[in-house]
Amino acid sequence: MPITLDDIRAARAALRGIIIETPLLPDERLSQELNASIWLKAECTQRSGSFKVRGAYTMISRLPDAARQRGVIAPSAGNHAQGVALAARLLGLPATIVMPERAPLTKIIATQRLGAEVILHGATFDDAQAYARRLEAERGMVYVPAFDHEHIIIGQGTLGLEIAEALPDLSLIIVPIGGGGLISGIALALRAILPHVRIIGVQSAGCAPVPRSLAAGRPIAVSSAHTIADGIAVKRPGALTLSIIRDLVDEVVTVDDDSIARAIAHTVQHNRLVVEGAGAAGLAALISGQVTPRSGETVCVPLCGGNIDSNLLTRVLEQVAVRQGRYLLLKSTLEDRPGNLAPLLVRVAESGANVIDIFHRRAVWLAPLDRVGIELVLEVRDEQHGQQVIQHLSASGYHVEREGVGGWPE
Repeated sequence: MPITLDDIRAARAALRGIIIETPLLPDERLSQELNASIWLKAECTQRSGSFKVRGAYTMISRLPDAARQRGVIAPSAGNHAQGVALAARLLGLPATIVMPERAPLTKIIATQRLGAEVILHGATFDDAQAYARRLEAERGMVYVPAFDHEHIIIGQGTLGLEIAEALPDLSLIIVPIGGGGLISGIALALRAILPHVRIIGVQSAGCAPVPRSLAAGRPIAVSSAHTIADGIAVKRPGALTLSIIRDLVDEVVTVDDDSIARAIAHTVQHNRLVVEGAGAAGLAALISGQVTPRSGETVCVPLCGGNIDSNLLTRVLEQVAVRQGRYLLLKSTLEDRPGNLAPLLVRVAESGANVIDIFHRRAVWLAPLDRVGIELVLEVRDEQHGQQVIQHLSASGYHVEREGVGGWPE
């Protein structure tokens, strides 16, 4: 069926009291850097942690009573799982979710806490999807697709409706793409209300089937998915969503994991928000320069999910800190005698650096037998402070070598 603006408005009315209208926040730092008005739609604060509940509730709430009694089943990399589980709980239905075996533990536990049965199967979303289809037939449950269904797209389109109403002067929107449900719904809403808005989709370079599919004129699967943005690691887009992207989206770009990591860290440092890799992909396109706003234009980036594993978040923040020069990794050698480490640490303290870790290296470095290798991980204020620390140690007679040289701005 052709999806209309009235369909999206009806879904929005049905979602009142079910979802929250998530905040639209200015990114003052990026706005200044890019000479544009950058706004972040903080859908990472939505119930269940992402936009997915919009589409899931819209579809499940429209099922006839007989279908509801059979329960629902869905494949998911994590966010659709929680959206379906929450919608099913609110509507009083049983739900089964099939997730990849390496799905983030945070998302698995959150889905279980919402009352759904979780089955882990396969290495990717596509593997989980195939298994969910098998269980659908075996158990007689109703399949709730993650993206390629009119009702799912209509529900996701309510996010575009909120953005259009809040930013009537919007001129550019940058939307992450996995299977394409979110960007399809947003594009349908915006083309009806603000037809001149540029709509740009973003995929992770580690799993980017949409550009290839658009070139081929049909959904094409990529062979592998390797990215920290697990929420958009979909190896094959939907037929319906691809057709909408082809007709309504201006451009699709890709970003690498380093750029996604920078975007995750940016939201923590400057927006006080926790965003997962998939949710940060649109922001990554801005930060990396894959998308450049025109001077003075109004830009919106949906931060579409916040369900990041805490261990991954820690690793991302530490790695970005190293890249930004906030963590300094230094190597040196000392004469291997008791008490020789203390003077080095005194010099570090004099420079105002904070010691995070110290490692002694002997045989691995093949250092002279009378010397010991030292690796220092230091916390510094910024890149300039890090250079001052190195200069102070050198002036104190220590030969130090730096590892993991910075190069990213804060």
